[in-house]
Amino acid sequence: MRDDPRRHPHARRRTPREHWAAFRGSPFVPAVVLTLILAAAAGLFAGTYTYAMANPGPHRIPVAVTGDPPQRLPAAMRRELGASLVVHRYPDRAAALRGVEEQTVFAVFDGSEVDVAGAAGASVARLLTQTARHADPAVRVRDVRPLQPTDPQGLAIFYISLAAVIIGFVGAIQLSVHAKALRPAERVAFTAAYAALGSWAIVAVVDGLLGVLRLPVPESWSILALTMFTSGMVFTMFNTLVGRWAMLPTWGLMVLVGNPSSGGAVSWPLLPSPLGEIGRWLPPGASVSAQHTALYFQGHQHATPFLTLGAWALVSTVVFVIWRHRHPGGRTATPAHAAPR
Repeated sequence: MRDDPRRHPHARRRTPREHWAAFRGSPFVPAVVLTLILAAAAGLFAGTYTYAMANPGPHRIPVAVTGDPPQRLPAAMRRELGASLVVHRYPDRAAALRGVEEQTVFAVFDGSEVDVAGAAGASVARLLTQTARHADPAVRVRDVRPLQPTDPQGLAIFYISLAAVIIGFVGAIQLSVHAKALRPAERVAFTAAYAALGSWAIVAVVDGLLGVLRLPVPESWSILALTMFTSGMVFTMFNTLVGRWAMLPTWGLMVLVGNPSSGGAVSWPLLPSPLGEIGRWLPPGASVSAQHTALYFQGHQHATPFLTLGAWALVSTVVFVIWRHRHPGGRTATPAHAAPR
């Protein structure tokens, strides 16, 4: 029987280098790394959302002014809001209201009347209403594009877009774990399949079952499906590029940065400037913008959100296909003439 060296008082002790080498070869390394990553992720998650949403303030709010009367109310509001109003002149109220429909301005100042659009941004409309009445108690404020009564805070679009984003990359994670043998074309096809079915489920529950929103079903369904597919392919791309750590860049891009900067919970004029600019070019922000216009500003849909989602989906898919040999999944083809032994 071999003696245990620990029983011998003069046995050589391992050096720190040897201890480190033994630790690196142990199963504790990934556990320790994940512990540190999860702790950092918790802080970043709380930090990004509270930074963006806890105390939103005006940074740049475009508004319309009609006719040639003195701009007394906008000037007073500028003093209230710290010169954050960006005034656009329109020849008449009808032209200014078209600017509201195109979502280029958030309110119309026409003499002693103010038209806001709750659907363009509930938080901005509330701020402008309160500030206008404080600046001039006699002012008349109207909401020319109100939110649906079943969603008075305007948060439902944010929640359905968030569901599409998260289920999109969680679905891709599950495919990578439970359907590793899928070939590249099959993986893309199944990502598209669960995106189509999952987005239909969101529409059916939110509109048909709960009645929270009256959605334009074909358009909302297509936006949610494209969002979910894009989110799934973003994870698949990162899984191809960085392997088992793909969750880190996906979570950072889609959740830590993308969701709080999407303008769904807090309108982009009230977000910190960097988030307000970045968010519109990320999948969550593009999804919220497209869904928002489809629901409340029909006939004024913009191409930019769809181009943004399409570009992310296309780039992610192309990267995955080109470097598919680096993806941890897949299977080799079995020759047709090969017979089982």
